[in-house]
Amino acid sequence: MAMNSRQAYAVNRLSGMNHAAHSWGTGRAVARIPRIGGGGTSSSGAGAFGNMCRGGRMFAPTKIFRRWHRKINLHQKRLAVVSALSASSLPALVMSRGHKIENVPEVPLVVEDSIQGYEKTKEAVAFLRAIAAIDDVNRVNDSREIRAGRGKMRNRRYIARRGPMLVLPDNKGTRAFRNIFGLDLANVNALNLLHLAPGGHVGRFVIWTKGAFEKLDAIFGTFTQDSAVKKGFRLPAPMLTNTDVTRILQSEEVRRVLKPKKLQPKKPSRFTKPTNGIKNRRLHLRLNPFAKKENQIAKGLKNPKNHAARSKAKKARVLKAKKNATKQAKKH
Repeated sequence: MAMNSRQAYAVNRLSGMNHAAHSWGTGRAVARIPRIGGGGTSSSGAGAFGNMCRGGRMFAPTKIFRRWHRKINLHQKRLAVVSALSASSLPALVMSRGHKIENVPEVPLVVEDSIQGYEKTKEAVAFLRAIAAIDDVNRVNDSREIRAGRGKMRNRRYIARRGPMLVLPDNKGTRAFRNIFGLDLANVNALNLLHLAPGGHVGRFVIWTKGAFEKLDAIFGTFTQDSAVKKGFRLPAPMLTNTDVTRILQSEEVRRVLKPKKLQPKKPSRFTKPTNGIKNRRLHLRLNPFAKKENQIAKGLKNPKNHAARSKAKKARVLKAKKNATKQAKKH
């Protein structure tokens, strides 16, 4: 819907194309971009027309026949409006938009129709102070600042947050409220979705008059009755009769029919069991306990006990040779 208020814009179709230029063709070791002819000036031989050239056109010049607007289904817009209205009655959503409603008596806030009889702005300000809605109006005043960018030169110099919106049953009584910066006025017969959910965020702080609030059932219908104004429209029935979802999920009725939780599989170990008994010695000995003795026999050591005895005798001979060498050294 915000797209549907845009105005078409485009650059001049002749911008960057007002040169008498033509390409030099191939064979001159220069690009084939069109070049300005003539001589005696600095622009002679300069590239023209292209988006990479000085004074050339932009790449893909904007056109006014762009698809500026979007068609929205009527039923879809109506559902969006009632959703935004229902969200405005939840204090959590209203506060999440940044509205100051800590001191407001209740949400949704419904006031008497007598406020339409106010003639002076000071009466309207006193009314806002009495219902503690002045805090949100002051928040809007404090947020007013100069816009960043070129928009400050285009008749939209200042930006500010959105404050409360006063909904009236008709166009009477707007004189006292219209000059309060930060307070918006609306007619219950022509509620705008862009005002109920500014920026696409639901939860606008809405102040209803009694007459406007009573008209809602006739305008939007109920769960069992069609609208008297919008043909064929009825409020969508709620999917949940009990909104306490946590209590439902933790109830015994639900727990009883749930399947038991599957155990998580163990993480695979990086260690892989050896499978080749020829290469792996431990696996080879496990598969063939006689393999150790076979290796000894292959080396010529038929009896392991004899092998131990021979190694012991060899060590003794080495020690004896060392002792004899030391004795000979002492004699000399």
